Amino acid sequence: MSQTRNDEQQYKFLTETPISKLVIKLGIPTTVSMLVTTIYSMADTYFVSKIGTSASGAVGVVFGLMAIIQAVGFLFGHGSGSVISRKLGEKDTESATTVASTGFFISVIFGISMCVFGLLFITPLMRLLGSTDTILPYAKSYAVYILLASPFMCASFVLNNILRYEGKASTAMIGLVTGGLLNIFGDWLLIDCFQTGIRGAGIATAISQVISFCILTAIFISGKTVSKINPKRISFKKEHLGKIVTTGMPSLVRQGLTSISTMILNGYAGVYGDAAISAMTIVNKICFFAFAVGLGIGQGFQPVSAFNYGAHKYQRVKKAYFFTLAVSGIALGILAVIGMIFSGNLIGVFRNDAQVIEIGTVALRAQLIALFVQPLCVCSNMLFQSIGKNATATFLATLRSGLAFIPTIIVLTHFFGLTGIELSQTVGDIITFIISLPFTVLFFKNLPKEDT
Repeated sequence: MSQTRNDEQQYKFLTETPISKLVIKLGIPTTVSMLVTTIYSMADTYFVSKIGTSASGAVGVVFGLMAIIQAVGFLFGHGSGSVISRKLGEKDTESATTVASTGFFISVIFGISMCVFGLLFITPLMRLLGSTDTILPYAKSYAVYILLASPFMCASFVLNNILRYEGKASTAMIGLVTGGLLNIFGDWLLIDCFQTGIRGAGIATAISQVISFCILTAIFISGKTVSKINPKRISFKKEHLGKIVTTGMPSLVRQGLTSISTMILNGYAGVYGDAAISAMTIVNKICFFAFAVGLGIGQGFQPVSAFNYGAHKYQRVKKAYFFTLAVSGIALGILAVIGMIFSGNLIGVFRNDAQVIEIGTVALRAQLIALFVQPLCVCSNMLFQSIGKNATATFLATLRSGLAFIPTIIVLTHFFGLTGIELSQTVGDIITFIISLPFTVLFFKNLPKEDT
């Protein structure tokens, strides 16, 4: 009876709470989680950069590996979470538990597979991700520990997203923030105090991911969630595993293309030396910090959108979208202006190398311009994924790091060399905005005006 009462309370919370209050309540914990995750990634870059320019470049190379792991985690995490949220909106808790169990255990299997194959082929993998001869030793030392932690990382993404989509963003934040803070402390302890070099960054990241996994798992074991994790409930049926995969496909595509685009970026930048790879790595870390704010607010919007769409409360979906768009637009606009003013200083914090600062300052200012168009791209992609418009969501997910970015960097580098590399992500983001806009306008034009 108590569980039923809790389920009803959660249903009322997501379908009756005023939209602005609801999105903010769910968006703040996810934004904090995203920022802490980004900060500990930046901490890796900061501490490793003290070792040297080649070590700093290795962080950018291994970022491509982490994007692959995240792609798998998000495939099953966002896929499970979105389906679960709509099922709970329909008050179908049994299906929600089946989907949660399936997503969790399949993600663990994939994580173990990536660990084994990654360790077996670590040298060619690091080469593929853009390592130069001088970066390779650092990249391998760092990547070993990331691969060992990959099963825990994949599973944590699933658990975190299930909690978010159930409307328990604050609970989900606990595991991520704890792990992130431990990672920062571990970087300082192992790299600065014990002088373990780049291995220390890998060890700190691996340990923090395992601890995050344990905390998130404990939340499910304690019975604080509506959906449960039970190995007996794994289902390979189309209505369960099939829906998870198709719903999570935009996330897989988006993160997978992030890895591919990182390989291509490192490959083109490597022509201009380790300083260029290091500069672009630092720029991407700084820009993702700003981008994480919009992403965090957008992730607060996703359960609101999915749950209310499942409950046929379409006008709440519309109100939530435009409120999220406005808030993230204002936040990213402010961060873009601040970043442009202090761009050179920001690059210098990570690597006091004149060539790195010169390349990074131009690239950073260019990428900050794109923050003004990114909110619509992010919100629209999250909207279509959360409500199950999988084909549209997958197509839009291919744009920023794929269909819009890859041709852009090839063409601009051919004609403008290093400047083309510095400008390519901004041009790609503008193209993504132009393509995303009509899909969003058409969707809301055809959305029922009243709840049914």
